[in-house]
Amino acid sequence: MRETFTMNLKEAAHDYEIVRRNLDYLREHWREQPSLEALAEMNGVSSAHLQRLFMRWAGLSPKAFVQALTIDHARKLLRNSASVLDTAYEVGLSGPGRLHDLFVTHEGMTPGAYKARGKGITIRYGFHDCPFGKAILMMTDQGICGLAFADEGQEQASFADMRNRWPEAAFVEDQAGTGPHVARIFNPSRWKAEQPLRIVFIGSEFETRVWQTLLKIPMGGATTYSDIAGHIGNPRASRAVGAAVGRNPISFVVPCHRVLGKSGGLCGYHWGLTRKQAILGWEAGLVSGGAEAA
Repeated sequence: MRETFTMNLKEAAHDYEIVRRNLDYLREHWREQPSLEALAEMNGVSSAHLQRLFMRWAGLSPKAFVQALTIDHARKLLRNSASVLDTAYEVGLSGPGRLHDLFVTHEGMTPGAYKARGKGITIRYGFHDCPFGKAILMMTDQGICGLAFADEGQEQASFADMRNRWPEAAFVEDQAGTGPHVARIFNPSRWKAEQPLRIVFIGSEFETRVWQTLLKIPMGGATTYSDIAGHIGNPRASRAVGAAVGRNPISFVVPCHRVLGKSGGLCGYHWGLTRKQAILGWEAGLVSGGAEAA
């Protein structure tokens, strides 16, 4: 009996050491969003065994622990968010030539083109790999009008979601034409002020104002729906702002992922909360690593 008890203590100590080591690792590497499978391989145990150990010793799964760390970081960003948009306005960044992390210049499609639901517009598109799954890029002759994401096997569903926004437009697949733009968007070393990324907004006047405001949220910063509503001169329009943010057609480039709930929670994201967490973690890594978009 004593031998069995001693053996159990040794096993418990061994199990706890695995969990402690992984908690420390996740605190250091949460921005990389390590998977359960990767952690299990690192420790030489099965995914199911590591999951059980975490639940026993930490009270939550490795994924839930990473999510908690991500949300905690988001809340820290939000503490300074009240001044993010104020500062942007104060230093004169509200004009049409505003450059943000990706050095973007933008313009809006005419109200007539929006009301015609894209009629008379040709949109070229392509599917490409990116750090956050499959990217679907859409372009008009004026510039990029859409950037969406898709999980494996969901490419056509994501394309249909985007196409339904402008159902009367003509869509032409053009992998070769969209590829170079995707390569620039997801490679910080190619974010050059002298080569701005041109985008075009196809939306209502209200939506366009919201999307323009999103461009003022700097990398490493965050804001809220109510703060955006205040800055577009309609402080009671938080719900409408939320809907417009959710309909942002140019994901990542127009950083709707930097909008958080009033409490600092990540809230919804049209392309999935996991992807939102991954993007925020990727950006936090750039900021903390001193990466410069120039």
